[in-house]
Amino acid sequence: MRLRVIGAGLPRTGTTSLREGLPLLLGGPVHHMSEVFAHPELAGGWARALDGEPPPWETLLGGYVGAVDVPAAMCWRELAAAYPDALIVLSHREDAATWHRSMAATVLPRTREMLARPDDPVTPVFERMFHGLVPDLDDLDDPARAAAAYRRWNDTVMAEAPSDRLLVWQPTDGWEPLCRALDLPVPDVPFPHLNSTADHRARHRDREVRDAARRAEADPPP
Repeated sequence: MRLRVIGAGLPRTGTTSLREGLPLLLGGPVHHMSEVFAHPELAGGWARALDGEPPPWETLLGGYVGAVDVPAAMCWRELAAAYPDALIVLSHREDAATWHRSMAATVLPRTREMLARPDDPVTPVFERMFHGLVPDLDDLDDPARAAAAYRRWNDTVMAEAPSDRLLVWQPTDGWEPLCRALDLPVPDVPFPHLNSTADHRARHRDREVRDAARRAEADPPP
């Protein structure tokens, strides 16, 4: 399998829905941040990629037909060069303030939680994850600066990506634009709309429970 879709959209722009929907179109798995947690042995390679020194892309994305969400989105230029036939999908929300509220309720707390775990193999990815978006993670706490960074990111992708390879898409667009761009039939099922803020928080609570149980097993009380 070769990468056929490169997601250039930031987190909280429908990337989980793309992760679930694209396999129905392309017949293979799609990389997403959740895959880094599932395969922490590859986190070092992603950290190097975010530093501008990726290993051969097939070592990170072999077997995937698409890559959306961070960390892949932060490497969209390099991936577009490595996979010249792949469609570049800029997922977005129409309103930058809505995007920031969603980030502030989900991704930013999770990022700070991971940064407080220096021994976790995935933490180096979080340390670099927003390089190229803001100079400092704290900038994303400020609604105005975060909104400006969000708009700047989207404008840069639209300016730099080849127009004949770029699809600007939001979840409410559903299947049709994706299928037109990929020259594929529209599936006879609703487009998946997943990963609301409530869903994200519920998964976070579940992770906390599992992490606490693992710590208790590893270090039982005397």
